Amino acid sequence: MKILYGVQGTGNGHISRARKMAAQLREHNADVTFLISGRERARLFDMECFGNFEHRIGLTMVQNNGAVLYWPTATQAKPLQFIRDVRALDVRGYDLVISDFEPVTAWAAKLSNKICMGIGHQYAFQHRIPQCENNLASDAVMKWFAPVDIPVGLHWHHFDTNILPPIIDTQLQARGKKHVLVYLPFEQQSFVTSLLQRFPAIRFVQYSPDVTDSEQGNVALRQTNLHGFRADLCEAEGVICNAGFELVSECLHMGIPALVKPVKGQMEQHSNALALQQLGWGSAVNELSETTLHEWLNGERRVVPMEYPDVAAALTEWVLSGEWHDKTVLADTLWENTRSRPRAAPTYLLKAQR
Repeated sequence: MKILYGVQGTGNGHISRARKMAAQLREHNADVTFLISGRERARLFDMECFGNFEHRIGLTMVQNNGAVLYWPTATQAKPLQFIRDVRALDVRGYDLVISDFEPVTAWAAKLSNKICMGIGHQYAFQHRIPQCENNLASDAVMKWFAPVDIPVGLHWHHFDTNILPPIIDTQLQARGKKHVLVYLPFEQQSFVTSLLQRFPAIRFVQYSPDVTDSEQGNVALRQTNLHGFRADLCEAEGVICNAGFELVSECLHMGIPALVKPVKGQMEQHSNALALQQLGWGSAVNELSETTLHEWLNGERRVVPMEYPDVAAALTEWVLSGEWHDKTVLADTLWENTRSRPRAAPTYLLKAQR
């Protein structure tokens, strides 16, 4: 099967799960071309698993100091370039287009009447899951940013639907409790560092693409990289991060407590924070402060490891089978193989928060 696989490059979550899918597709000898958009090519790292991948400018949200900036997002977008990229992308020679919320491949497939499958967390929002801060604009983004024919949603809980568990590296194992890992790439890093230094008895490892490796008292600054980050994650006693999907999934898998701070104005992250709290599997704050950190650092932070199954392996076999009419058996099997099998969702969890 010849596949074009589009990956949204904003943040690292989409790329992280695409790495797992790339490994499985390669193991099954699938002919796959990856296309990454949403981040400058020079700012991508550890991309060897994607081979000679394609790159486009795509679309992304401008974020700074923990908030989405709508005006810069609009002014810095390049809609004409996006339209040219979509029209120039020839998808006719592919058997299937897959999009992890990547708009160039999704729209190119739509214009060419080529079947497009969506694999990612955003496609879970087509089901009744906890949602907040949503409105007509956010609903339109979820529906039309990267439209697909076959949505395959991922989430931490099934919510009595055919959503699949997260795609993560199932080999990750908690190995110790040496420090608190901090990954808040959308916050002002100097502010984060100064806040962490108010807790001198605790060792923090702060990752960001905008810092250089250095030591500042009890805070170790580390520039974002794949292997170092994973090693420090496995040795963390807790994680402080924005409310993205992939890192929190890894924390739940290993049983590492997480404190999340959603990016202001980003419905997906606010909804993730809501789901995490309603499930009782993590903590969330709307503002980072000495008070909120003190309460979390000194509170009860025990989490039972979920031990999610190898979703990438099972999903790859399902994709390559060509039998895409029903995901129910696939979803049921994966949730049955989740070690700490999540209970049925309480009724209130199934009511979309509007």
